[in-house]
Amino acid sequence: MKIGVTEYIDCAHFLPGHPKCGALHGHTYKIEIAIEGEPKSGMVIDFADLKQAARDVLVEYDHQSWNNFLDYPSVENICSLLHEKLQTRLSFPLTLRVWEGHGKWAET
Repeated sequence: MKIGVTEYIDCAHFLPGHPKCGALHGHTYKIEIAIEGEPKSGMVIDFADLKQAARDVLVEYDHQSWNNFLDYPSVENICSLLHEKLQTRLSFPLTLRVWEGHGKWAET
């Protein structure tokens, strides 16, 4: 069974050498986290625990520049970074989708 939560953060970034995204700009990122597991005592995990794990990771990046954390902060690289950080806090297989604004996303 899969369950998930959605969180939002606001971050700035620029893509070095990119013709359109080379200047500093910002996005609201929608972060969708889905985990997979078997329910125990009726739940895979308490939603409060899943949301807390997400918030514990995302607080480091909210209202920051992704360039402080990644050399090339494309949505693909942001998604990989967040997946790695979340996986250390969750003992379930997880799928992560990061939306960069409206209509653009990466998933791992």
